[in-house]
Amino acid sequence: MNEITSRFLPQEDALRRELHNEVHARPSARVRLPALIVYVAVLNTGVSREQEWAHLRLLPGHADLSLESLQGNFLRLRCDHFTVKWERHTEFTRYSIVQALPAHAGWGAEQPELAAHVVAGTEWLRGIPGQTMAAIHLGMLQADMDQPDLIATAQSWLGPGAVLASRMGNTTEGLPHSCILTHFRIGADGFERMLVLAPDGTTEARAGRISQRLLEMETYRLMALRGLPVAKNLSAMLSAAEAQLADITGLLESKGESDQALLDLLVSLAARIERATAEHGFRFSATRAYDTLVSQRLAELRERPISGTQTLGEFMQRRLSPAMATVQATEKRLASLAERVSRTSALLRTRVDIATEAQNQVLLEKLTKGQALQLRLQSTVEGLSIAAISYYVVSLLLYVVKALKVAGMPFQPETVVGFLVPVVFWGVWKAVQRIHKKLHQLEP
Repeated sequence: MNEITSRFLPQEDALRRELHNEVHARPSARVRLPALIVYVAVLNTGVSREQEWAHLRLLPGHADLSLESLQGNFLRLRCDHFTVKWERHTEFTRYSIVQALPAHAGWGAEQPELAAHVVAGTEWLRGIPGQTMAAIHLGMLQADMDQPDLIATAQSWLGPGAVLASRMGNTTEGLPHSCILTHFRIGADGFERMLVLAPDGTTEARAGRISQRLLEMETYRLMALRGLPVAKNLSAMLSAAEAQLADITGLLESKGESDQALLDLLVSLAARIERATAEHGFRFSATRAYDTLVSQRLAELRERPISGTQTLGEFMQRRLSPAMATVQATEKRLASLAERVSRTSALLRTRVDIATEAQNQVLLEKLTKGQALQLRLQSTVEGLSIAAISYYVVSLLLYVVKALKVAGMPFQPETVVGFLVPVVFWGVWKAVQRIHKKLHQLEP
């Protein structure tokens, strides 16, 4: 990465240019009307950039496409009569094929043949690596937005189903700059169809922004809805877990089970909830993010209603909002259940701690009594030891005094020894005390 050097600035951060250029990472499309956009978004789980690169090389004139050109997340390739835009996102990859239509192209019953012309005769679209998440034919034509047979004429191209229509945006004169018509239905060819009508003079940049907002809105809507099946599948598990937690709480209150049994039940339940959170937490977070993007794209369209039809925003929010509410409720329910399990575990721990403290108190009392008995026994042993040692000392002294009497000393051995007995006891006691003192000093 080239460093920007300037005598007016300190050393540049390593990420400065990368972060600065992020705003240019996905440039807005430029579409010249009339045009037909064939759009496919596929889930890219398990699909590598190398696979996508190999598929892009199959486009006419791009056999020498380098893998380095796909190191970013955006690439536009120009072919003979169309342009292909490749965009890789976290969960999906988008392919947009923009084909110019004849300047005289009208709109009506002949448009299905124009759409088929892009797809027929090639296996390239079918060979895109990944699983199809969204597929749209977006026709963008120059036409009168105020013609009386607008809805009926659009119906002939869109096919059966109630048509949704909106006027979009404001020009400098305060008027809408285009009109969008669709019915949000998948046709027999697997594609949805959308039709944008704009007046003469619509710039390529504006047409590109309109197409980008519409295609992103539909893609993000479908990606947001991926959280709904997850929420529905979790509902039964959450109901069972809540019932089990209620039973555990009842047993905890009535002391109907041992603490170990309750702990085993709580650990099993907590593990099940944590596993569900780990498996589906990302999906719930992604659903919130995609839903926010849908709302932003709808706001950017600045829709105005057309008499007799629903706007895209009204239709989408009426169908999307309940699904998003279900996902959010399931996410909160899962988080609430985890918190309740944590509180129940805390109650059980408190009960176990109290029982443990009571057991420790009883043990401490027994230990205190044992220590008192041991002290008394030690004192008794010490007394007996002093008496025994004194007895042996006095006996030895008696032999000594008797020997002295035999040697001619004028005293009675028993009398002398009798006076020495207290001195001997005192001396032995002092010696035992000194020994105890030395032992205490040697203890760690």
